[in-house]
Amino acid sequence: MDLSHFSLLYPDEESQRDHFEGRSVPDIDMFTLQELGLLEQFTLKNSELAEYLTMDPAVMKYRRETFGDMLETESIADTLNRLMPVLGDIMELRRMESENGDTTNYLLSISEIELYISCIDILHAGLTEARPHLHSRAFLTLCDRIKELAESDYYKELNRKLSELTQRVREISSVTIGVNLDAQLRPREAGVLSINATPFKSGDTIDKILHLNFKSDEYTCIANLVPFGRKQSENEKTALTLAFNSAINDVYKQSLRSWKQIVQSYVLENTDFLLNMVPEMELLVRGSDFLRRLRDKGCHLTEPDVRPLNERAFNAKDLYNPCVALKITGDIVGNDVNFDENAGIYVLTGPNRGGKSVITCAIGLCQVMLQLGMFVPAEHLTISPADAIFTHFPTGADDTIDKGRLGEECARLSEIFQNITPASLVLLDESLSSTGSFEAAYIASEVLAGLARVGCRCLFSTHLHELAAKIDELNAQSVAAGGVRIDTLVAGIEEEGRRSFKILRAIPDGKSYARDIAQRYGLTYDNIIKMIGKQ
Repeated sequence: MDLSHFSLLYPDEESQRDHFEGRSVPDIDMFTLQELGLLEQFTLKNSELAEYLTMDPAVMKYRRETFGDMLETESIADTLNRLMPVLGDIMELRRMESENGDTTNYLLSISEIELYISCIDILHAGLTEARPHLHSRAFLTLCDRIKELAESDYYKELNRKLSELTQRVREISSVTIGVNLDAQLRPREAGVLSINATPFKSGDTIDKILHLNFKSDEYTCIANLVPFGRKQSENEKTALTLAFNSAINDVYKQSLRSWKQIVQSYVLENTDFLLNMVPEMELLVRGSDFLRRLRDKGCHLTEPDVRPLNERAFNAKDLYNPCVALKITGDIVGNDVNFDENAGIYVLTGPNRGGKSVITCAIGLCQVMLQLGMFVPAEHLTISPADAIFTHFPTGADDTIDKGRLGEECARLSEIFQNITPASLVLLDESLSSTGSFEAAYIASEVLAGLARVGCRCLFSTHLHELAAKIDELNAQSVAAGGVRIDTLVAGIEEEGRRSFKILRAIPDGKSYARDIAQRYGLTYDNIIKMIGKQ
């Protein structure tokens, strides 16, 4: 079974090649993921999350099956968590060999084989236990391959021979060194005479000389050459250590030569595919942990109905923000969001802290989780991939010295228009909030008209209630030019100003927000009369 191109994230070699050559990769960068809040809950050490985003529905389906196995069988994550440090040790060994440039270090070869066997044993034990519960092609294929390796005669013989060799190496306790002298008793040449399982003993030198009793005990030292480790520079210690290691390597060279060959062929071949999967394993472990925490909290997770890219579908029932759901103690409010023939773009208005930013991020997170191949945070979802996600959220870290805040916002919006397509998703949260409402409403209406003409999906969360009055005019312009329609959403307010966090498809009345602010600061007419009466 050839696993040289096996992947836990890509169903075949072609989809893997398409991804790494950029043909199925959407334009979604780490900055966007950070703005959406995903990196707070879901971080990777060996790679960047944006590297795994895909537009290929077959890849998404393959990954969801894999995530499904990990959600239903928690022991798989335990197995991968035990495996990854061992694979890390193998990578460190190879790094050491590469830095030293020593391809004849046979003892390191034995260590790598030991680690390889540990990897196979960990995987075989863990996946064999999980095998009755597996459904994904990825884990079923991996399970069968590891079983084939672990139960092969070759692997059993590898274990047996390795046991013999490691026993021999671990029995080394001392070496006997011979030194030839010239006529003036100066060292002429030196070498290792034997490698011993018995350590030498330091004896009383004067007593040994007086009795001339050297031959009766070949393991008793009669004179130290150099007190090892004492009064030596670091270079001297290193040189002596390297000399001994080199000598031991030379002695074992003949018996270990075949093992180096095994590492270069059998072990390298069967270890490399595991090393290549380390970043994939980390993604699956971190991602399944994220999904499991949502599931354990009682949040909906569903397998989406994925539609073609050009359909630009997004129809969600009880969509919620998964990052917020894990932060709050109570239940999170779900909302229905539908991009359809009557609304490819939404203008969302409502009071502060009414859920506008939460639902804006929820749409983006849902799209990202889909394109990572994960289950999505909704009760039901019909959705198309996006070829890009562009966000524009308030930030205090922008370069505003030269342009000013409004100039910076306009520059970022202009950059979005330079890269957008009809298959993109645009999320704008309180954009153009740095200027007065008249100027902001003018620029916002121009931006909305441009987005409608492009035909992409967009949610524009804003405090600019004046935009609602321009929707009909913008739609007339957009429809005439073949663009999509714009509609309005409102963050609901219950009686006495309580936030419902429900997002309603409705026309804003322009009063609810002002009324909410007035009530908060006691500036209603009735309250003002009361204050006047107290004076």
